[in-house]
Amino acid sequence: MSNVTVFSGANLPSVASLSQALRSVTASEGTGVAILKMDKTGHWVFGADQTEAEDDAAWAVNPFSFVHGFIAWGDGEVLGEKMVPITDPLPDLGVAPPNAKKGWEKQVGLSLKCMSGEDEGLEVRYAATSVGGRKAVQALAIAIAEAVEKDATKPVPVVLLKKEHYQHKSYGKIYTPVFSIQKWVAMDNGSAAPIADEPPPEQRRRRRGS
Repeated sequence: MSNVTVFSGANLPSVASLSQALRSVTASEGTGVAILKMDKTGHWVFGADQTEAEDDAAWAVNPFSFVHGFIAWGDGEVLGEKMVPITDPLPDLGVAPPNAKKGWEKQVGLSLKCMSGEDEGLEVRYAATSVGGRKAVQALAIAIAEAVEKDATKPVPVVLLKKEHYQHKSYGKIYTPVFSIQKWVAMDNGSAAPIADEPPPEQRRRRRGS
């Protein structure tokens, strides 16, 4: 079991610069990676095939990957997206793209790397416009900020992908994401070993919608 985590990409900022930047997520609210999301039934899925993430898989959050900005959705497709690192001011917005159902919507996001189970090594991007999704990202950002202020040698939270729900008067049960922090590990330029035990062999993934 390793206490060191590796993320792709070079020239990451110093850990010392994390705290102030991460705290700005609450105030303001990569290429080649799969998109991670929570579907309407409360399942975490990723990729074009909507592969369901394993329940007990551990995911390392890249503390330098937090972004904020805006997105414009059409009928099930992205018509425009303007995202920048949280160290930068929110991008300037022009007129929303034609046919954008809600105009520009505020969005926050981050990147994670799977550290155990069948998807070990997979890097994904999570982005949210919903109130529940943004709150989950904001809570995680604040937790990292507080952690690095206490111990800058372990800035990487290892999380399990969990969920909560509440009852909406019109829409019924609404699921919201939770990043449940299990431990804190270091980041290094070397290779990273799995940092969580393998799930039982009988736990097999399902593909949503198949």
